[in-house]
Amino acid sequence: RGSRPPAPRDTRYQWAYLFGAACPARGATAALVMPRADTHGMSAHLAEIARTVAPEAHAVVVLDGAGWHAAKALVVPENLTLVPLPPYAPELNPIETVRAYLRANRLAISTMDTRDDILTRCCEAWNFFAGDPDRVRSITNREYAKAVRR
Repeated sequence: RGSRPPAPRDTRYQWAYLFGAACPARGATAALVMPRADTHGMSAHLAEIARTVAPEAHAVVVLDGAGWHAAKALVVPENLTLVPLPPYAPELNPIETVRAYLRANRLAISTMDTRDDILTRCCEAWNFFAGDPDRVRSITNREYAKAVRR
């Protein structure tokens, strides 16, 4: 019979939400660490994405079914189009692969003492990922998604 390796346990709960986006074609990223996952945070994240879109370009942002992704109060910049995924289809969302990568390689099996520690670790994890455009392309690329030319 196998056994599980020991892992730290902590029953305190504090949260931070890492809103992240990546462009597989350019290897570019945009992210914010927010205290809450809500419409205000999502609007701020969309503004951050819009700032990183190449000049004169238009970006498509793939979204899952989170409530704050479709809120009426959501502010969507002109250079973004939101594309909702069908329910229960995380395999279609490239950022899910990033989340799994960060959890496995940068945020796993650890406890943090303060909210500042949580924020710092989230920022460090994202910056590690975002600091290598080849890694961004590799983790977020979906070969089955092809460009549509008009």
